[in-house]
Amino acid sequence: MPRPFIQLDHVALHVEDVEKSCDFYEKVLLLESIPRPAFNFPGAWYKLGETQELHLIGDRDQPVHAGTRGNHWALRIHDMDEWEAHFQSLNQTYEPRRTRPDGAYQIYVFDPDGHCIELCTGPGTATS
Repeated sequence: MPRPFIQLDHVALHVEDVEKSCDFYEKVLLLESIPRPAFNFPGAWYKLGETQELHLIGDRDQPVHAGTRGNHWALRIHDMDEWEAHFQSLNQTYEPRRTRPDGAYQIYVFDPDGHCIELCTGPGTATS
């Protein structure tokens, strides 16, 4: 029997326009670009937290099916007020703040392809 998984390694998203997606992930989500192997197709890689990565894969030609209660991925953050202020300073549209039943805050933002990204605080951190 194999040993248990160590951790999530990366999230891969198929995107239509790599340059447009890179602009979003660098300027809106403030992700740090990391080196990518020399694949024979377009893409970009980003650091997510300590060891996880986001892999963008170019030339998407299929529809994206995502939503706040459907396909999405989440990033845990320290301060919801700071992220909301950042999005507002960029005039970036996002779903209004909610409080989960476990007391975490969450907001959602959509990338240029329609992939849904949740930003959330830890359980029990919501104050209202």
